[in-house]
Amino acid sequence: MSVSVRHAVLGAISTLALVAGLTPSAQAQDARTIAAAEAVRDAAMADNIALDYVTQLTTRFGPRPAGSPSETAASEWAADYLREHGFKNVRIQEFPLVGWERGEESAAIVGANAQRLVVAALGHSPGTPAGGIEGEVVRFTSLEAFQAVPDGSLAGKIAYVDAGQLVPMQSGAGYGPLSRIRGAGPGVAGQKGALAFIMRSAGSDEHRMPHTGTTRYVNGVVPVPAFSLSAPDADQLSRLVGYGEPVRVRLSSTARTFETTSRNVIGDLPGRTRPEEVIVLGSHMDSWDLGTGAIDDGAGGAITIAAARAIADQGRTARTLRVILYGSEEVAQPTDTGNGGGAYLRSLSAEDIANHVFTGESDFGADRVHTLQLPVGAQTGPFAEAANRVLYPIGVLRSSVPETSGGADIGPIVRAGVPVFGLQQDGLRYFDLHHTADDTLDKIDPEQLSQNVAAWAGLLWLVADSDVDFRAMAPATPAP
Repeated sequence: MSVSVRHAVLGAISTLALVAGLTPSAQAQDARTIAAAEAVRDAAMADNIALDYVTQLTTRFGPRPAGSPSETAASEWAADYLREHGFKNVRIQEFPLVGWERGEESAAIVGANAQRLVVAALGHSPGTPAGGIEGEVVRFTSLEAFQAVPDGSLAGKIAYVDAGQLVPMQSGAGYGPLSRIRGAGPGVAGQKGALAFIMRSAGSDEHRMPHTGTTRYVNGVVPVPAFSLSAPDADQLSRLVGYGEPVRVRLSSTARTFETTSRNVIGDLPGRTRPEEVIVLGSHMDSWDLGTGAIDDGAGGAITIAAARAIADQGRTARTLRVILYGSEEVAQPTDTGNGGGAYLRSLSAEDIANHVFTGESDFGADRVHTLQLPVGAQTGPFAEAANRVLYPIGVLRSSVPETSGGADIGPIVRAGVPVFGLQQDGLRYFDLHHTADDTLDKIDPEQLSQNVAAWAGLLWLVADSDVDFRAMAPATPAP
């Protein structure tokens, strides 16, 4: 940054501080902090740690299903990687898990219209009996229509829900309605007496490449074998059913569950003056087995590690930065204990939780960040203005909508009261790749990856080297 530009920025921030009624010493500290945040941001734009991490992770270990030997090996390697890059107190936190192995799967239409279907077994669904199962397909266009039929009315049939293609949106909002079908579908199928459950993949692509994902346990089990169809195969099956003649499908799966463990990998960059105050940067280590988990969520670990490292390269901050690579984010369990996020929360005392001052999660690929959402009560004021000044030059706009949940991994500590932020990424192509064999390293754009690192690093410096208290900003009774 040139001297003239630096002086202009410091002058603008000093003016902002005066308007906010801050003391001269607070004004000077804010000016120094924002200038340092800009320096960290600019240095991070030239980052190469993020690409190095995700390249090594996906190349050395490939897919990392929750509780698998590859997840275990990757966590050991990642712990060493953190140590090599200056992180302290690096530890692995192990917890029990029911794992799932895909085995072999197949599907085909049988009879006069005989043809193969491209499917993926859904996570944690049981296998079929040896030789597979066969039944007439009953098609529904919504979960609600499926739920409405009488219990037991689908005995001997295969339930099929085709709720249409996921609509690409920058926010990824189209995913929720379809992932809801995936989670609940097998349980509804069991209630209605169906032999099995199939659905159109929860994806926005048109490739013959099905999207997997977890199902939900009901009373400790996933009741029936469950599969997702690639979009072209879903179209094909729906057209045949639409002709009004019975369509029979044969399904086979050797999927199985097993007792295992998963792991969180945790590393700190201890604070200079207030090390007990912790900022958690979250992502997850596990991935589905079809691809190599580059965008979901190797990229998230890469972004958070590189952002923390970029900050450390500029000097120690007052507060501690803690990177957590959570285990087993992708899968449901017979008893919901929060998986990696729950295991981390249970390791904390009430005092520890009170000392967690800020958290965010990177779990939406590697495409550019476009919006900042701050904790409740922090949408306006000096901190919000400072964050806007640091992030706007790299194309990140402040939102008036607060972040309230974060994501699956940090969700448990957020619900325990830790203030949460969101750096929202461009999701237009995310669900083309998500949970498919196409989730591979070549889909990551290095420039957009570095912009993510810069956004995280610039924002976190403002928090980590200050005494901003987001809990104090939140209203006593949040608005509905």
